[in-house]
Amino acid sequence: MALIRWNPFLDVERLEPLREIDTLQRQMNRLFDTLIPTTNSSDTPGLTLSPPAELEEIDDALHLRLEVPGLEPKDINIEATRESVLISGERKVETRTQKNGVTRSEFRYGKFQRVIPLPSQIQNDKVQAEYKNGILHLILPKAESEKHKAVKVNLG
Repeated sequence: MALIRWNPFLDVERLEPLREIDTLQRQMNRLFDTLIPTTNSSDTPGLTLSPPAELEEIDDALHLRLEVPGLEPKDINIEATRESVLISGERKVETRTQKNGVTRSEFRYGKFQRVIPLPSQIQNDKVQAEYKNGILHLILPKAESEKHKAVKVNLG
């Protein structure tokens, strides 16, 4: 008799996934497929476009990078407070005409907005921005009070 690692979702007698779990997984996949549209038009219900971001903290600044390909710098709005950054914009639909054939597009069009809370306060009047190859890079200098902030650590 072979030893089998116990799996709560496995029918041990038949060594196959339980039918209820398999059915539940298929239903959940269908649910998420309906929530996430392939286009982001105003008449399509579902989730809105939210650009992926990376936030890196160094000694004197925060570096924030966002993927916003296919946009012109004039289509991106950036607002910085001491505690957060708001990035918004709109990717407009390009008009195309075809006489024969079908066009299918999986690009997302429409407005987007993302508010990113920051782990420390910044000098929002000294934020620097650069947009290159579809990547928005923000350099957010930390506030002077954050640079030399000491935190007391209790032991026991």
